[in-house]
Amino acid sequence: MTARIPVGLSTASVYPQPAGAAFDMAADLGYDGVELMVWADPVSQDIRAVDRLSTRTGMPVLAVHAPCLLISQRVWSPDPSERLRRAVEAAGDLGAPTVVLHPPFRWQRKYADGFAELVAFLEAESGIAIAVENMFPVKRPLGRGRSVEMNAFKPSVDPTDVGHANYTLDLSHSAAAHMDALELAKRMGDGLRHVHLADGSGAPKDEHMVPGRGSQPCAELCEMLARGGFDGQVVLEVNTRRAGSVEARREMLAESLLFARLHLDWAAEGGAGKARPGLGR
Repeated sequence: MTARIPVGLSTASVYPQPAGAAFDMAADLGYDGVELMVWADPVSQDIRAVDRLSTRTGMPVLAVHAPCLLISQRVWSPDPSERLRRAVEAAGDLGAPTVVLHPPFRWQRKYADGFAELVAFLEAESGIAIAVENMFPVKRPLGRGRSVEMNAFKPSVDPTDVGHANYTLDLSHSAAAHMDALELAKRMGDGLRHVHLADGSGAPKDEHMVPGRGSQPCAELCEMLARGGFDGQVVLEVNTRRAGSVEARREMLAESLLFARLHLDWAAEGGAGKARPGLGR
């Protein structure tokens, strides 16, 4: 019997609430664990505090997202190599099998030049998968309503251009980049270790919509994973900032979990004799 794919909740999904709220929400809704986004939230930077949250709620940490957003460039250290090392150490301390990592920014020249080698070295040393994530171009305003699309990442927004051992596939990012998520998953192949399940409309921005509400093949990807023997983690990284209330946020994250489980479990069971799930795409 195929092992059930774990479905986790990113702590970023409860922003602006702190990490502790994500652990409580995940436990309450029936998620299998949590992905820790390390960023400005002081609790997310305190691994002992995170471990206590995990123990109290019974929610294991499935992955640690290294601090590589623009807003977290000085979390733990101004040196991106040191931030990555700290993230790998944190994953080891928390028992998480995966670190999620963005490709380097173009202006991080020294880090970018040795990035692939550093990732491979830390994986070999720690036994933890460092799953490099697909990103998306950004638009730089030129004035008078004009803008130009630019790649902020080196060498590109597609980590398969380099060729890493492990990858994270983010469907909100594939939407913003106008990339075919299913084809990207195929290029990642057996290296696909981690999925950020969210949706996007194709607008040139990172939307992280509830899966099934946008244009991405969220259902098809879940079914591909379940049928293909995927042995990583699926994590809901959903933007709930405009939820308006804790209860509205809870409803969005409950719907997200239901979507993932319906499609993963339907496909894992072969779909035989059952109608295809009707929630979302």
